[in-house]
Amino acid sequence: MFMLFVFHQKTLFDIFKPNSITKFMSKKINLIPVKGEIIQNLSNDKFRVKLENGVYVIAHLAGKIRKNRIRVSVGDKVTVELSPYDLSKGRIIYRF
Repeated sequence: MFMLFVFHQKTLFDIFKPNSITKFMSKKINLIPVKGEIIQNLSNDKFRVKLENGVYVIAHLAGKIRKNRIRVSVGDKVTVELSPYDLSKGRIIYRF
């Protein structure tokens, strides 16, 4: 007597259900992009950035900038993403 076992194969729809996608996407929507200029190079890929409204923030490099080895130095114009919860820290997402 042979037993036949059928396993349920997960499809992409099972993995990425609509509820989980909207939860992931909603995290990115709340970020505030602001332009600024790098003033000082700090340790561990962190930078002091002066935003165009005159506020100073500490920002770190985004993963894609680090992955593509884009050099960022003092005096560069950058775009920084700020969280609405903590406006003193940010992430550098683009260098002009």
